[in-house]
Amino acid sequence: QVQLVESGGGSVQAGGSLRLSCAASGRIFSLLPVGWYRQFPGKQRELVARIQGSSNTNYADSVKGRFTISRDNAKNTVYLQMNGLKPEDTAVYYCNAEGQYSYWGQGTQVTVSS
Repeated sequence: QVQLVESGGGSVQAGGSLRLSCAASGRIFSLLPVGWYRQFPGKQRELVARIQGSSNTNYADSVKGRFTISRDNAKNTVYLQMNGLKPEDTAVYYCNAEGQYSYWGQGTQVTVSS
């Protein structure tokens, strides 16, 4: 069983930065691929960034060069560093771990004002 808790969301002005954290319980977390997703009102969740292993990463085109996903296995945590934030990044951000089941956190709100 894996439980995920996101934190680090908040309100920033355009051009600012935030770092989201996804803290997990469960020793297998370090072995699982983890993705950060976001959901706009009335829309389906979309993949923002994903990490498999320690350094195999991929990003949505809309965030390439601005967002960085990383993990610290000693802390059982995956991070999403978000720089150069834009108003269109405003959404609820979720982390997801892909194991025997798909594990989701509760989400954290990110609001970027112009």
